[in-house]
Amino acid sequence: MLYAPKTPALRRWRLWFGALLVAEIGWFVLTRPPFSGHLKSVLLLALIPVAVIGYVYLLAAVAAFLEQRDWDHQMKQVIVIMLGLSVGFFVSVLSAISTASIEASVAECPPGGCDSAQAPAE
Repeated sequence: MLYAPKTPALRRWRLWFGALLVAEIGWFVLTRPPFSGHLKSVLLLALIPVAVIGYVYLLAAVAAFLEQRDWDHQMKQVIVIMLGLSVGFFVSVLSAISTASIEASVAECPPGGCDSAQAPAE
């Protein structure tokens, strides 16, 4: 009887691509960034979920590595819990930084967009 698939989760690229796609969509739905014509700021905002998924992948790889070690089970659990907490801290810091940058970009542009503010008055 087969309990797990033959290929491990770290080697299935479709799983990680799907997670990245869901993270990107969820990120833009939750933050609702103002698209004021700044492609650079939108691209930088889109890279945040990539960093988070990469960090989670690293956590999964370390957990798989620890499983093969002959260490005490409780010690492995403590290490994995600490790594999981670091992922939560990483996500909360990235969220705070991106929220501050979104608020700053909205504050410097009027409701009509930054292009209307830079046009010379005639």
